[in-house]
Amino acid sequence: MSETAKPWSMTRVVTASSAGTAFEWYDFFIFGSLTPIISKVFFAGLDPTAALVAALALFAVGFAFRPLGAIIFGAMGDRVGRKATFLATVSLMGGATFAIGLLPTYAQAGVIAPILLIILRICQGTALGGEYGGAAIYVAEHAEDHHRGASTGWIQSSASFGLLAALLVIFATRRAVGAEAFDAWGWRIPFLVSVILLAISVWMRVKLSESPAFAKLRDEGQVSKAPLREAFADRENLKRVAIAFFAIMCAQGAVWYFTFFYMQVFLEKSLGIPGATKDLLLIIMTIVSAPLYVVFGKLSDRWGRKPVMLFGMLLALVLYFPGSHWIANAANPALVEAQRATPVTVVADPSTCSAQFDPTGTRRFDSACDIAKSLLVARGINYNSVDSSDPTGAVIAVGNQRIALTNGQTLSDAELKTAKADLGNALKESLTAAGYPASADPARMNWPVLVGVLLLFVVAATALYGPQAAALVEMFPTRVRYSAMSLPYHFGTGWVGGFLPFTSFAIVALTGDIYAGLWYSVIFTLISVLTTIFFLKETAGKPLD
Repeated sequence: MSETAKPWSMTRVVTASSAGTAFEWYDFFIFGSLTPIISKVFFAGLDPTAALVAALALFAVGFAFRPLGAIIFGAMGDRVGRKATFLATVSLMGGATFAIGLLPTYAQAGVIAPILLIILRICQGTALGGEYGGAAIYVAEHAEDHHRGASTGWIQSSASFGLLAALLVIFATRRAVGAEAFDAWGWRIPFLVSVILLAISVWMRVKLSESPAFAKLRDEGQVSKAPLREAFADRENLKRVAIAFFAIMCAQGAVWYFTFFYMQVFLEKSLGIPGATKDLLLIIMTIVSAPLYVVFGKLSDRWGRKPVMLFGMLLALVLYFPGSHWIANAANPALVEAQRATPVTVVADPSTCSAQFDPTGTRRFDSACDIAKSLLVARGINYNSVDSSDPTGAVIAVGNQRIALTNGQTLSDAELKTAKADLGNALKESLTAAGYPASADPARMNWPVLVGVLLLFVVAATALYGPQAAALVEMFPTRVRYSAMSLPYHFGTGWVGGFLPFTSFAIVALTGDIYAGLWYSVIFTLISVLTTIFFLKETAGKPLD
């Protein structure tokens, strides 16, 4: 946009915008990374499977409210200005995150604890709904036309810096206080230290001036008085919004959140990798990804946004299923061998089987079939289902060993919990006898293959995400850019991406197949591939005027 922008001023613009965005991602990511602990602390009244899914659902709640934030802060950004808007978003996000660190637990306050947590997650999601668009637009409206991809690539990399900061703080805190203390109270520390990052981010952003594109509109009296109506009631703008969502954001939600979020669930819950090892792998992925966003953003300045993003989509599409199998073989070969040698089968009346989770926590899952499948899902064990005509019982067959289960409908909650624990111990003994490992053995891990495949997913995610900010900014006119760009972005990341861990895990829980959840990402990525090929226009180098 501004061909006269001085190098030092662009550096300041990029640094302040990226730092603030990284902080907001830090706030959001510490919740996602601490989901297993959150499930125990705030959903202690549920069984482990239901508690985990409830925590994943709560993680999704923050994403669900991002479109609302996009509407609120998008309109504010197009009417009041870019600078004031992203000062408001960073303050709201930081305050909500700090408050989570002060919340009472379920043991201390009962149902009030998860209610308060839900409210704060809504605040976080709403704030993040206005953050990304403001930072990306602010940098893009300062950047030169033919360097916009490289400049906004730093905004994309801020997600990595935020995630890396979250992982490092969690890792350091866990090492400093010990695993037991961390689970009891140390989890609060990563939330509380966010107040320091908040102060730094606000200070840096206060020193910025308004973006030249918006300042020009304001000086000429051309600022839109009704940006939402202008963005979404105008046929051409609405068409651009639809293309942005289906061509770019569906894949963004699927590829990026599969790589950096669902992969955590897959590694830890399905493959039994210890939490510390999973965190180390994610740190490696995040460090490698940080410069790649800028690299692919810069390549999109030279080759075009469309071919670079399409490369990322196609790479992910061909990797999902074979890549996940390669990861399983490399991470926990003993589990793969046991599943092949001694498959697990649940024999039950299908009419008594239901979903293995309940985000609201209102169902007991006390049929024999539900108890059997919930025990297996909690351990990340693949299983096959065989129909039975007996509605009162179920059998878990581990090779030649059979564990009989009866309905728990006549049991009290305490008795049902005890019965599930006893059956869980019996199942553990049978699985151990059949060669199923309690967890992945680091000595048997094929680290080169494991890290190599994970980094291929990283390449796919960064190739798609690196040029994305520039591509979205270039699609919309300055008058309504904040509103029109933010909504499809946050529907894609908030609803497609945010619900990916929850929905994919739910599919696994329903089918008994640890790979079945991949279909969620495959479908949304394929939608974007087709829409990009046939409808997305090239915008690289386009003047923002």
